[in-house]
Amino acid sequence: MPELSNLLTRADFADLPRWGEADLGDALAAFRRSADRFRMGEVATGRLGLEADAFRVAAEAAFGVDEAGARAFFETAFRPARLAASATDPSARGFLTGYYEPEVSASPVETDRFRYPLYAPPADLVKVDDISRPVGLDPYFRFARRRPDGMLDEYPDRAAIEAGFLEGKGLEIAWLADPVDAFFIHIQGSARLALPDGRRIRVTYAAKTGHPFTAIGRILVEEGELTLAEADMDGIRAWLAAHPGRVRPLLDRNRSFIFFREAPVADESLGPVAAAKVPLTPMASIAVDRELHTFGLPVFIAAPTLALEGRPFHRLMIAQDTGSAILGPARADIFVGSGLEAGRAAGRVRHPGDFYALLPVSLWQRLAS
Repeated sequence: MPELSNLLTRADFADLPRWGEADLGDALAAFRRSADRFRMGEVATGRLGLEADAFRVAAEAAFGVDEAGARAFFETAFRPARLAASATDPSARGFLTGYYEPEVSASPVETDRFRYPLYAPPADLVKVDDISRPVGLDPYFRFARRRPDGMLDEYPDRAAIEAGFLEGKGLEIAWLADPVDAFFIHIQGSARLALPDGRRIRVTYAAKTGHPFTAIGRILVEEGELTLAEADMDGIRAWLAAHPGRVRPLLDRNRSFIFFREAPVADESLGPVAAAKVPLTPMASIAVDRELHTFGLPVFIAAPTLALEGRPFHRLMIAQDTGSAILGPARADIFVGSGLEAGRAAGRVRHPGDFYALLPVSLWQRLAS
């Protein structure tokens, strides 16, 4: 049995800032979507030691609760524990960013207008782990290329793929009119695509080359092209539009390249099915470090300097996704929603916050008080 992390410290609901004012209905709906995963034993326990089996009682109880009973449910099934960002500094605060699902026009075939493809995974891309990873391949890589001789090697990066490495393999799912739109879909990991015949499809993350993610906004700030305040999504897009000759070299500095799978848009109110194998709930789902966290964990986040939906951010969120740049115990990416306005809101989120994990009572009792 893993030991519970020393990053967690017992708290009471009275310690959670503005907990009594928080609307918990969306969080309850999001938790219910993870409940079946807990009940079927399909959730892996992260390295923080929050054992997935301990959530089964709450998962069973969640299906008998309506929105009016959300607060009583969470306060009965769980107890809060402050989650520090650092084991050496219990007062260290967490950090928040935001992401969204873009909505763009696309074509199922290449045309003069639509020339930039989104690709399905190639046949020579394989998953690797600590056992199968070849000597010399960075431990960061979770994917590799199987060469014709059967050996594994680093997969070509963004620059090589954009230069034509995958042409002629029939992997194109859809074609876009703007390479910047395609790049931002890679960053967000999913999109809704509007096709010329009126159909709407969704593409979601399927795999990646394995190369580390590099934030182009950080590059622009470090090189003096933008200030930190300017480096939100609108600011980055404006810079790219003003410097068309520098777009491809900058985008290629993010060597990570994402492959997609097609999925239906079954419910317009929900986001894509994400890493936790459930659809994301706008303003109730977060991406976390999947190595540390147990998917389905409720986390109350207090970030009074962040205003979303017209009020300071004090919300209960459910851990249901992950991301290459989301690393550390008190680090979260808020799924804001779908479309342009959600993207603008998500692009402005770069705020500190206090994180409180809601633990099943049996886990909470094992923590030091």
